[in-house]
Amino acid sequence: MKTLWKGAVSFGLVNIPVSMYTATQSKDLKFNYLHRECMSPIKYQKYCPRCEKEISSDEIVRGYEYAKGNYVVINEEDLERIPHESTKTIDILDFVNLEQVDPVFFDKTYYLESSPGGEKAYALIVEAMKKTKKIAIAKVLIRSKESLAALRVKDNYLLMETIFYPDEIRSPASLNSGIDRSRLHENELKMAVSLIENLSTNFEPSNYQDNYRQALWQMIEAKIAGQEIVAPEPVAATGRVVDLMEALKASVKLAEDNRKESRKQSKTPRKKVGSGV
Repeated sequence: MKTLWKGAVSFGLVNIPVSMYTATQSKDLKFNYLHRECMSPIKYQKYCPRCEKEISSDEIVRGYEYAKGNYVVINEEDLERIPHESTKTIDILDFVNLEQVDPVFFDKTYYLESSPGGEKAYALIVEAMKKTKKIAIAKVLIRSKESLAALRVKDNYLLMETIFYPDEIRSPASLNSGIDRSRLHENELKMAVSLIENLSTNFEPSNYQDNYRQALWQMIEAKIAGQEIVAPEPVAATGRVVDLMEALKASVKLAEDNRKESRKQSKTPRKKVGSGV
């Protein structure tokens, strides 16, 4: 993995030197836009409409639009003059319970690796956080942006997840939250709870996969091989409004049947290859 950032975790009077690596990667299949006539990739140019010419990257400056059509130019020197205590330190502010942080706040995840000379301090904070079952809330400056961050332990490593500030979370107040809860029928609620309980299990990430991406890749491979693409028949909409209670009952029964079948399969011993049984 490519090192993204080097610095230290500031823990009271203790500095723990670390290196930062991106912990996630997108697996989306990316497409290029082509000219239909000659199949050449489309080139995106930096073009100034007023000067009517293409411009190079060194002619471009960063500007903030403070009023319609009016900009103030911000350069690197301006950014460097902004007062900041440290650009190479993850400053721990507080320790909290993970359950207290709503998932909506989480943004991007990074691994923090112990750097030479900091191995003991790194192991110490990891063990202390495991023992107290706490996560750390910290501040860090990454690529000219100060972020809040949550430090937590996973498999004896420190993970840092940047989190949004409260004013960056949009309010859902203008959205439709459904009918008044007092209008819900008690039996409907019991059936919904029963359905959730029947579908509840331990979270195993390996149980989930991107079926659309797999199908898309299979289609691409088939096209490369010159095979005919056969699309499944679309499912026709019935147009019938399903009774909520009826749907809940059917869903609970299906979930119970699936769970019984899963238990039966897990208890059935597998035949050994070549045993002749």
